[in-house]
Amino acid sequence: MRLNIKVIAPDRTVWNAEAEEAILPSSTGQLGILQGHIQLLTALDIGVMRVRIKKEWQPIILLGGFAEIKDDNITILVNGAEEISDIDIDKAQNNLEQAINNLNEAKTDKDKIEATQNLRKARARIQAANVINN
Repeated sequence: MRLNIKVIAPDRTVWNAEAEEAILPSSTGQLGILQGHIQLLTALDIGVMRVRIKKEWQPIILLGGFAEIKDDNITILVNGAEEISDIDIDKAQNNLEQAINNLNEAKTDKDKIEATQNLRKARARIQAANVINN
């Protein structure tokens, strides 16, 4: 038996497939899930979920949410997600540098929160690129 993984965003089902293993970006750190995992409900942070299918890792950027693990089923409800098949590492690096600059220049609390979220997304894209390129 394998893990059944479903990632659901408000506007669509992002992922619905079987896998051997998943690593989730939980709010308390990386959380590895294998077949037979204990039942669990956890908050997810902005970050990269890595899914292993036939010995290959595939990254998906999750933009925060919750995951429920029960009976080898992982149901993930997210605020948003980005599937990654090919990332231009130079563009991702430029976006990361711009996000850092925007955070440094933010004046209001609202601007700081938005800049922080964009920085976390940019870092997740770089992390996803590293999964693809390794």
